[in-house]
Amino acid sequence: MNWFPLPLGPLQTNCYILSNEDGNGLIIDPGEEPDKVIQYISKKKLKPKAILLTHAHFDHIGAVDSIREKYSIPVYVHKKEKDWLVDPALNGSQFFLHGQVIRAKEADYLISSEENMVLDGFSFKVFETPGHSPGSISFYFEQDGIVVSGDALFQASIGRTDLPGGSHDLLLRSIHDKLLVLPEETIVLPGHGPATTIGQEMDSNPFLNGF
Repeated sequence: MNWFPLPLGPLQTNCYILSNEDGNGLIIDPGEEPDKVIQYISKKKLKPKAILLTHAHFDHIGAVDSIREKYSIPVYVHKKEKDWLVDPALNGSQFFLHGQVIRAKEADYLISSEENMVLDGFSFKVFETPGHSPGSISFYFEQDGIVVSGDALFQASIGRTDLPGGSHDLLLRSIHDKLLVLPEETIVLPGHGPATTIGQEMDSNPFLNGF
């Protein structure tokens, strides 16, 4: 499996495009600038199959409808953030974008628990990693040694927890119980910033030292 990051929008939210040997693609967190996503998909001649959301804050969902309608593909989000796509107050755009609001249509599928998923040749595990937001989830592609962590875990940092539904203690517990137990060589693809590894964050992340 191949993966490619596209930092999008003013917050440079990482949209990840995953592709397999059959040319199928998964799009994770298309936050803004749909033309950039479409251009990459066209350049690589990929066949998008689904949009996966690590959570539904505005900077992760801004291009959802454009991409969904372009390729007629379903959107997956955790059930705890079912209403966030359609509600600017919940997804934060009402408060952070100075008058501009972001709304998307409801998700096509709601993820209700941790589970193993198979979508068009992609096999992965869904981990519930709340703390940054109530419905934050991470996608673990075990065979490829990759976990997409959304805004839970970053290189040398962790997600903010001062937004509605956030919890610092819960986020640390999520990271400890769901992510740090993965093999140390596992590549972490975060919602913002560069990729890292589980081992690197165990050794040097100042927010996790002593936890």
